Amino acid sequence: MDRQNEDQPGQVEIKCLFCRIANGQQPGSQVMYEKNGIAIFKDIRPAATHHYLVVPQKHVNDPKRLRYEDAELVERLVTCGQEFLVKQGGKVSEARLGFHWPPFNSISHLHLHVIYPTSSMGWVASLIFRPDSFWFVTASWLIDRLRKMK
Repeated sequence: MDRQNEDQPGQVEIKCLFCRIANGQQPGSQVMYEKNGIAIFKDIRPAATHHYLVVPQKHVNDPKRLRYEDAELVERLVTCGQEFLVKQGGKVSEARLGFHWPPFNSISHLHLHVIYPTSSMGWVASLIFRPDSFWFVTASWLIDRLRKMK
């Protein structure tokens, strides 16, 4: 698949809300973690006590468009999200990590949801972030999918 302008790694899209937040260019937004091209900030509609979004600072469109070569990026997002959650006092074993699958994503910028604890999720949130549904996939499912593309 040939990537167009918005999909090319290495670019920051000024029209993309998550590009602006991740790069400190969105007034009123706070990046909680920033290192090696990855940023973490709070979800504006938290599904649980802790709900973070882990994003690449350079624009990557969505999980459906990822290829084999992108598996390492997804693994880095997961590792950063898990380490950040632990530093916030959370337990990875009680967290949900995953991605909304197009067309059920609200922002077309790759973002990993880190939600903890899942036991604090309400009924609606548990549906919105239901693992391995048509609309939400776990990080491990996505990594497996990408690794099988070779």
